[in-house]
Amino acid sequence: MKLPHTPEYSPADVKKAWEYVDTTDIIDAVFKYNKKYLHWEELKRRDLPVDPLYVWILMKTLRTKDMKYITFDDLQLKYNLLDDFLEKLHFLDKSAAGSISSGLDSLPHDRDQFIINSLMEEAIASSQIEGAAVTRTIAKKMLREKRKPATTDERMILNNYITMKKITQIKDENLTPELILQIHKTITKDTLEDLKDEGRFRDNNDIRVFDLRGNVLHTPPDFALIGELIEKLCVFANNDGGQFIHPVIKGIILHFLIGYIHPFNDGNGRCARSIFYWYMLRKDYWLFEYMAVSRVIKDTKDQYKLAYQYTESDGNDLTYFIRYNLAAVKTAVDNIQRYIEKKQRESKQALTILQKSEGLSLRQAEIIKSLIKNPGKPITIKEIVETYRVAYGTARNDLFHLEELGYLAKQKSGKEYIFIFRGLKK
Repeated sequence: MKLPHTPEYSPADVKKAWEYVDTTDIIDAVFKYNKKYLHWEELKRRDLPVDPLYVWILMKTLRTKDMKYITFDDLQLKYNLLDDFLEKLHFLDKSAAGSISSGLDSLPHDRDQFIINSLMEEAIASSQIEGAAVTRTIAKKMLREKRKPATTDERMILNNYITMKKITQIKDENLTPELILQIHKTITKDTLEDLKDEGRFRDNNDIRVFDLRGNVLHTPPDFALIGELIEKLCVFANNDGGQFIHPVIKGIILHFLIGYIHPFNDGNGRCARSIFYWYMLRKDYWLFEYMAVSRVIKDTKDQYKLAYQYTESDGNDLTYFIRYNLAAVKTAVDNIQRYIEKKQRESKQALTILQKSEGLSLRQAEIIKSLIKNPGKPITIKEIVETYRVAYGTARNDLFHLEELGYLAKQKSGKEYIFIFRGLKK
């Protein structure tokens, strides 16, 4: 696969392109593909009524008209606010304060559980994007049971999970170089070839971003500039004055800038996604605490990389990167809505069980409900503690009570008990 590029063109090419301004089918193509914000690599493969270069020139001319610019050090960033972006931003603003909130409020016993599950999903997927070879099932079991990681990949996932939980606690703090280093140290603990690289900016220019074929996708700025660039990034993140940038757009730009600066020898992607997550919570987008955006990114990893490449190859036009990330966020919100609908249906089933079973609390009914879906899966007291955020004694009493009622079979495993679902009473 060749690296994406955009074509060079001369004043004569521009003059030729303008000859088609009054040609209806060509102008229709210009507006159609600008609405989709196609990159040159996408446009040149379309069936066009004229040389793609001339369509491209006219598209670029129109894009310049409403372009918004951000100067970051010597880097000139730009983007267009497409109608599609405005629609997604409105949807997200409305969802964070409206229908989804009421939907989650209707499921109070699931709310904390969902937060934990989402943090797990985010941690696992963000690590898998960077190559962690651990399945979701094994990773979630490790986190729920608080098992010590057995491999570097498992350690990476645990680090991400710890970082995600920490960010929910520091969301009101200003971003500083020290905080970025702290986030990086937590994310990379005991996973790097050189442990000295934990929580330390790179001190070399050996870092390049490659594709699988060995092509250089990105050459980061000189390491001597990192301190200054990170200081400016923090000012950009903390300063709400001057040019207004929608918070979600600004969070995506921060994500991009960390990737562009590439301040660390390793862990840049995980750090970038964590800072995006921090910024969204800082700006009161509470919904992100329930969202596993990295899981969506993992499922579309090639498009994620291409969004970076399209942006850099087209004069740092962030529209491509924003387009991809807004779509990922929208998918994550849709996943939450589907979850709410599913949990509301399951809650009715749990209430039915509760009505037929004397002595069961709603949480105990929820435990049975989860076991109905995975009847062969053993469950432990520690898992109940982590899943439902209850005290150890409460979790123990729940499982022992269900065992007494005949729903569970209790077995000794080392120093602890495991519980097996026996089925519903007839």
